[in-house]
Amino acid sequence: MKITTTECFHLKLTLSESYDIAYESVDHCELLFLKITTQEGKTGWGSAAPVTPVTGESATGIMQSYRTVIEPILKGKGVFQYARIMERLKSTLPGKPSAMAMVDMALYDLMAQKAGVPLYQLLGGYRNSIPTSITIGIMPTGEALRKAKKHVREGFHILKIKGGKSLEEDISKIRMIRKAVGEKVKLRFDANQGYSQEEALAFLKGTVEAGLELVEQPTHKDELGLLKNITSKAQVNVMADESLISLNDAFVISKNKCSDLINIKLMKTGGILAATHISSVAKAAGIRSMVGCMDESALSISAGLHFALSRPNIIYADLDGHLDLLDDPFQGMVRISRGKLIPSKAPGLGWTGTLKMQEGL
Repeated sequence: MKITTTECFHLKLTLSESYDIAYESVDHCELLFLKITTQEGKTGWGSAAPVTPVTGESATGIMQSYRTVIEPILKGKGVFQYARIMERLKSTLPGKPSAMAMVDMALYDLMAQKAGVPLYQLLGGYRNSIPTSITIGIMPTGEALRKAKKHVREGFHILKIKGGKSLEEDISKIRMIRKAVGEKVKLRFDANQGYSQEEALAFLKGTVEAGLELVEQPTHKDELGLLKNITSKAQVNVMADESLISLNDAFVISKNKCSDLINIKLMKTGGILAATHISSVAKAAGIRSMVGCMDESALSISAGLHFALSRPNIIYADLDGHLDLLDDPFQGMVRISRGKLIPSKAPGLGWTGTLKMQEGL
């Protein structure tokens, strides 16, 4: 199953609604799509979603890496040499995790197609579906309340609230959303590194009665000591997100008990192969995991879903990054029913449509 041709495309896609988080405002995303074709005529797809503050990459940089490194390495290689391919890319593309993820998921797509099964079954097939949270960005409390009620009416029963800019407003908003949606809806909070240690502890104290399921990355990603202190004092599970990029990060966080949970994002970790190692480290340390996402196409959301379905210690999903994306060429790859994500039954990642793309960079 040798690779004969590869193509890479760049698309700038607009969000149906802009949103704010602690460190930026977002109204669009720039995505890259990799198409790999084998001598048997099978086609595998992968996608990169670079976010400079998180992955350290740009779309322009990834396209350059594709032309100079990725394409030459892939041509003529056997798809089932994926570990060798990914190891070589890792040594030649340091600091480009979403570019690595793009290649990784296309290779896994092809391997599962060859096996004739959906990817999650090839990876382990632990479950068939998983609930996802849906995100409410930083916005005035009244608007957040309206969105929360709307999402619950749509069938979502896990809400992820963004904050980290205003401690008092965050506490008040969480209390009011809890009152508005009732006790059965699960609430998660993500500060996106916006708090000091003192603010994080004050937030946790001020929202005890709201019964949060978890609090994500309250302090700066490089301050693991602060994260550990907060985790040790919190009555709520604390999750590391931006602090975790590599396998070594997972080891350090797990060894030092810096968090109760970790957020594994394929775009941060470099794809499914690396994410599997991270999941194993967390499992060995008794740390449960969530599979999260950036603003992404349904293609890479599908890859995250297949990975999440394959591992028993992945108990949470936050895979809603495709829902507000306009003109997603892979729209429809992931089905949502009453807040649960359900993968395609088709082999591989599940794309069965036809695409027409033009390279944008």
